Amino acid sequence: MTAVLRIGNASGFYGDRFDAVREMLTGGPLDVLTGDYLAELTMLILGRSRLKDPARGYATTFLRQLEEGLGLAHERGVKIVANAGGLNPAGLADAVRELAAKVGVPVRVAHVEGDSLPVPEGFLTANAYLGGAGIAACLTAGADVVVTGRVTDAALVTGPAAAHFGWGPDDHDALAGAVVAGHVLECGTQATGGNYSFFRGHDLRRPGFPVAEIHADGSSVITKHDGTGGIVDIGTVTAQLLYETGGARYAGPDVTARLDTVRLTQDGPDRVRISGVRGEAPPPTLKAGLTRLGGWRNEVVLVLTGLDIEAKAQLVQDQFADALSRTRTRPDEVRWELARTDRDDAGTEETASALLRLVVRDQDPDTVGRAVSGAAIELALGSYPGFHVTAPPGKGEPYGVFEARYVPAAEVAHIAVLPDGRRERQKPPVRTQPLREAGEPPLPDPLPSTAPTRSAPLGRIAGARSGDKGGDANVGVWALGEDAWRWLAHELTAARLKELLPETAGLTVVRHVLPNLRALNFVVHGLLGEGVAARHRFDPQAKAVGEWLRSRHLPLPVSLLEAVHAPEVTA
Repeated sequence: MTAVLRIGNASGFYGDRFDAVREMLTGGPLDVLTGDYLAELTMLILGRSRLKDPARGYATTFLRQLEEGLGLAHERGVKIVANAGGLNPAGLADAVRELAAKVGVPVRVAHVEGDSLPVPEGFLTANAYLGGAGIAACLTAGADVVVTGRVTDAALVTGPAAAHFGWGPDDHDALAGAVVAGHVLECGTQATGGNYSFFRGHDLRRPGFPVAEIHADGSSVITKHDGTGGIVDIGTVTAQLLYETGGARYAGPDVTARLDTVRLTQDGPDRVRISGVRGEAPPPTLKAGLTRLGGWRNEVVLVLTGLDIEAKAQLVQDQFADALSRTRTRPDEVRWELARTDRDDAGTEETASALLRLVVRDQDPDTVGRAVSGAAIELALGSYPGFHVTAPPGKGEPYGVFEARYVPAAEVAHIAVLPDGRRERQKPPVRTQPLREAGEPPLPDPLPSTAPTRSAPLGRIAGARSGDKGGDANVGVWALGEDAWRWLAHELTAARLKELLPETAGLTVVRHVLPNLRALNFVVHGLLGEGVAARHRFDPQAKAVGEWLRSRHLPLPVSLLEAVHAPEVTA
């Protein structure tokens, strides 16, 4: 056992940079290379793929990456762990064995299964989120490649770390540290400058993928291979820690990690140390994700140019309403959104134009197909001046819905299928603790209320990152400096966030305070409707909600604007 376990990531989603496997295997030292290929939307995609071919249901890109990657990993003694098995980990494991024989690389392949649950009527997939125990068992039995179905993203790190250091299910602090490191790694280059508020001034043409150096106590250093693009600093790691999380207790099947205990320190160029993480017993239930087809949708984007934008928009909406009223059926949902992308006295036609977006939904494909596309086409010569659309109207397409449920962990078969074919069922943790909210931590002393202010974007003194969890969105905001934190903690309340982001006004917004990170994490319930696959809003995964918040103007203390040494930000 080495003192440090080096775990790298080569995929943050199904479709990430194809060359990353080779880059990570050849770019520097590694012990384990992981790949995260699954997301809520991916499970729906794989479910539809499996309907066409029951032998599929896994991420085929992973196999193509291994055509070269298997040999490179074997030469360098690197283990490969990926959740690319999706809905068919056994099928992927067999495909990896066939590939290994074809390319002449002797590898021992194992897989983890049991996440698949009985699929309720009307659903396509139902899968529990497993922990890292099965991965650990496969590696302990000598596997070189481990593929899984639906495990938590962090399990790709907790499993190898537990196998390497011999952690047991009650080593909560060590496991929690690995969960935090796994959460930082899971989205690939989001930890090395991708999707980062303060991207300016860094070489992000091709950011390197992250590496976590895990220690026996669960502490880690987040870094990247030397010579690769991007940046690893406290800001990039903080941003990723806030991504798609909620309160101080971050629950998983292995452990509940206390995000309010995380401490970050810069450990040199492109090195951030994570320490102090405390863990608690996991809850007795596992999260399960269910996907189904929700119906059919269609979309038309009309271009409005020049003068009288509002009147043009109203005319075409009235015309569509009239046209749809003459059809046998009207879509269950009709939504219009006008985006004023136009500028006054614009120098180009495109910058003189606004976009009017129509989205319709219904259970009947014909209702959102022919009726809507026909109405759009028939208006071409009889509507507002300058009528045109960004693309010809289509026939409509199905949309999906993701639902989260919880099942007793003891009722889920978590099975490690070892390299020799033996099936080893993993026992759920004996010690569990129902999840509950952490108490509100004390806030820092506020800045003097008499301090002069100036209207400016929030992003002058704070970074943000946002994302999706089913139909909910989270917006994490962190302050640049201690004084900025003193101001942010008191001023950016849930009520203030609703004022700044009017789309959230009628929704439930919960604020969580993380003082060690100088951060606030907001969960906006219901912002995304039925989830990303339903494409409920313009930004269906809430990726840019944080940047929208940073662009909003509010009275900021002049002392902060002058003192905070933020990377350059332009309004």
